[in-house]
Amino acid sequence: MNDYVISLIRTWVPVGVGLVITWLARELGVVLDDDTTATAATVAVAVVTAVYYAAARALESRWPALGVLLGAAKTPAYPARAGEVRR
Repeated sequence: MNDYVISLIRTWVPVGVGLVITWLARELGVVLDDDTTATAATVAVAVVTAVYYAAARALESRWPALGVLLGAAKTPAYPARAGEVRR
């Protein structure tokens, strides 16, 4: 699998997980009231996704095999551009 596909997987898996966790919270009774706008729901999904991604990356830095929580245990490697210094 090439690095581009891995990067897409590692982006979309957290988005899907954030969506599922937010849906599950709603099913378990965590419901936004009628006065809450769609924007608040969108922000909730984004926050859950960001927290999941950050937690998965933190776990992966300690235990590399847990990169699978992002959909692929292998991190993508991007080649350096001409004149660019990699750190």
